[in-house]
Amino acid sequence: MYKILTLNNISPAGLERLPREDYEVASEIQHPDAILLRSYNMHDLEIPSTVKAIGRAGAGVNNIPVDAMSARGVPVFNAPGANANAVKELVIAGMLMAARNLARGWDFARTLEGTDEDIHRKVESGKKQFVGFELPGKTLGVVGLGAIGVQVANGALALGMNVIGFDPGITVQRAWEMSSDVRQAASVEELLAAADFVSFHVPLVDATSNMINAERLRLARDNVVILNFSRNGVVDDEAVVAAIDSGKVYAYVCDFPSNLIKDHPRVITLPHLGASTLQAEENCAVMVAEQVRDYLENGNIRNSVNFPELFMPRNGAYRLAVVNENVPNMLGQISTCVAESGLNILDMMNKSKGDLAYTLLDVDSEAPPRCLDQIAKIEGVLAVRAL
Repeated sequence: MYKILTLNNISPAGLERLPREDYEVASEIQHPDAILLRSYNMHDLEIPSTVKAIGRAGAGVNNIPVDAMSARGVPVFNAPGANANAVKELVIAGMLMAARNLARGWDFARTLEGTDEDIHRKVESGKKQFVGFELPGKTLGVVGLGAIGVQVANGALALGMNVIGFDPGITVQRAWEMSSDVRQAASVEELLAAADFVSFHVPLVDATSNMINAERLRLARDNVVILNFSRNGVVDDEAVVAAIDSGKVYAYVCDFPSNLIKDHPRVITLPHLGASTLQAEENCAVMVAEQVRDYLENGNIRNSVNFPELFMPRNGAYRLAVVNENVPNMLGQISTCVAESGLNILDMMNKSKGDLAYTLLDVDSEAPPRCLDQIAKIEGVLAVRAL
């Protein structure tokens, strides 16, 4: 029986993927094998030593101590792409709200007083201050072409916009999904010089912190619209507000309100709604639950932010999973321990990612405890399991 600790409400659609005869799932549970969460901040949490996997029902993992988990040989899973359509729709809504001054117009209409005739007269005299522009023919710049960025790019093309994208680390899978009409930018600076709208879809790391700042905004087109439905901190809010006040930036739309921006007339702030749809929550929960289950039961790795992708069909009933530092001669030492225990290796797969390496071995009989102990004692081995 596997024990799963939930730190947030996880959609029942996901929890249903964990059969009750094999899994005990609760928000309070002792000695959990895995943790499922959404936005809960784990950095100050004492994570039990029994935890073998962590699953984030969403894309970002800033709320999880990934480096500490890597040092313990614990994979951290996420759900890239499960909320992509929800975010894409919000980005398109954000572009329309900015282009047509919808938020300011709505505020104006809600403050109208008097008889209906008075209101109609004020509408006709006041609407000229909210004249906007249309999206076809405008250029959207997309920074970050992962699952969400690709959908945003393709969606903008469908609206008649031109699209330019920047992502030096785009994967082959995402490149296949993206329309060939998306132009490639060699740098953020090149993208800014060409775009009327700029939307960000990157994680918050050192390289992306304040990616949009005062220096880069000076290179942007006049009247550019900045959209941030990615992470707070990717855009320097102070720099954008200064650029709006100077007339350089037309509007700023983001998912992260603050005292600086929430009341600015040309800033539209939303309460972190990017993935807040029932469909996205269900998709994320289903994806991460299936990934954690496959890891616990079979050792397979899909969509881990700190482990290599590794999937190996079962070749026999007995399997070993070993996590170790990515250093020379680890496979030789592991194989020696297996051989000395009288086990025959039927199949084996090894992959690495950064400082971590991961190995699955299918063997012809059950590994005795001494075999697992010997492997665990190898210098550089972080975790070993018999499945």
